[in-house]
Amino acid sequence: MPEPAASRTLTLGYDLGSSFIKGSILDLETGRTLASASQPRQEMTIHSPQPGWAEQDPEGWWSHLVDLTRKLLDSSRIDPGRIGAIGISYQMHGLVCVDRQQRVLRPAIIWCDSRAVATGHEAFEQLGHELCLGHLLNSPGNFTASKLAWVKRNEPEVFSRIHQVMLPGDFLAMKLTGEITTTVSGLSEGTFWDFQEHRVSADLMGCYGLDPALLPRIVPSFGHQGALSRAAAETLGLAPGTVIAYRAGDQPNNAFSLGVLEPGEVAATAGTSGVVYGIADRITSDPQSRVNLFAHVNHQPERPRLGVLLCVNGTGILYSWLRRNLAGEQDYESMNARAAAVAGSDGLHCYPFGNGAERMLGNRSTGGCLSGLDFNRHSADHILRAGLEGIAFAFQYGMDIMRGMGLALGTIRAGRANLFLSPLFRQTLADLTGAVIQLHDTDGAAGAARGAAFGAGMVPTVQAALSSLQLLAEIQPEPRSEAAIADTYFAWRQGLDAMLER
Repeated sequence: MPEPAASRTLTLGYDLGSSFIKGSILDLETGRTLASASQPRQEMTIHSPQPGWAEQDPEGWWSHLVDLTRKLLDSSRIDPGRIGAIGISYQMHGLVCVDRQQRVLRPAIIWCDSRAVATGHEAFEQLGHELCLGHLLNSPGNFTASKLAWVKRNEPEVFSRIHQVMLPGDFLAMKLTGEITTTVSGLSEGTFWDFQEHRVSADLMGCYGLDPALLPRIVPSFGHQGALSRAAAETLGLAPGTVIAYRAGDQPNNAFSLGVLEPGEVAATAGTSGVVYGIADRITSDPQSRVNLFAHVNHQPERPRLGVLLCVNGTGILYSWLRRNLAGEQDYESMNARAAAVAGSDGLHCYPFGNGAERMLGNRSTGGCLSGLDFNRHSADHILRAGLEGIAFAFQYGMDIMRGMGLALGTIRAGRANLFLSPLFRQTLADLTGAVIQLHDTDGAAGAARGAAFGAGMVPTVQAALSSLQLLAEIQPEPRSEAAIADTYFAWRQGLDAMLER
């Protein structure tokens, strides 16, 4: 890793979500975040031209990143030359296709798009469950490889012009550096990676009839991934040559930003989607492939570190839907207060599964719904509470699957953001799971900035990069509430079981 100039004591982190792109500038000398912002003002649109589809414009991501960078520089008033490295976190599992001139050929097919479920199921049966779960650690599902196979089958004219394909974070790195690269962690999240052979899966690529040349050159998750081009630097207002030194999907990055790197450590997040993310040190899998395993940011063949990921698609997006359609565009803090003001959801159950096929439900699209609504008893506040409870119940349902795989799920670490800002949500989750929840002063952008510091050699160890992380609050389970919430969860679970039997 190149030695940074002594004056370069700042790092810049980007976090590309499906609602916003966030950015943070971190001062390594003090551990303080000098500036933090997000773009755009309103949530980015997810286009759904057909049921189950979800697309976004990659060039729109870049446009928002440009505006975000200008906002960060204006608010911090720093010399851009002091920024020694850039880190990228990004929404996982998306597909971006470009031609030889690096022009986007079609909208990005993003993580919650369900169109490739059947494609992945066919490959799962053709390749065999044993090979997929033993080598890919997942069924191909509707991950990036299956999305690319869908394009090949359904959009042959587009496919014929593809030079290379990327994940969303790879696209941002391309715009920053002019080079197309990816990481092993990224390839694994697309189910391209063979963990037994330690290379791109020849079996999967052969099954789908895909040329390995479609995949970018591999760079390390931490390390020199390219330098900021002069054109990009001029557009952003940054110094040309600034090193891109870290890249990870949003969930591995969230775990890293919380110091979750070793077996037994658990991270959680509840943004647009909700995730519980644990660490395993051996190759394992869920026989039904409801939980996914990917290479964590510190994975090495000789020292496996696998991220065990449980995803609930419909968490923050449910709460956003309630805000637009039920809460009169109130702010989330007011919604949280309204939900907490009612004594309970009073027999009303919410199932937050309205954001595409749910992996933990066997890739089924059940749709989101309310059950037990009584027009004479229930108010909008009951629905808000049932929404928060339903999200916590979905977490518990998935964590039971993870426990069945032998994972220990003790203390849950999370950033003080999104749904974890709701006292009701986090207390319900603590009471339900029996786990202590620790809230830290970090988010995806700050995590990416810390990753860049280590990747560029600006700090000597990962621990040094995380040394300024602060514990803000600790939520203990309340024994008096555990029995009541367990009974409510039992009724909710019975309703879900009935839905899945239809």
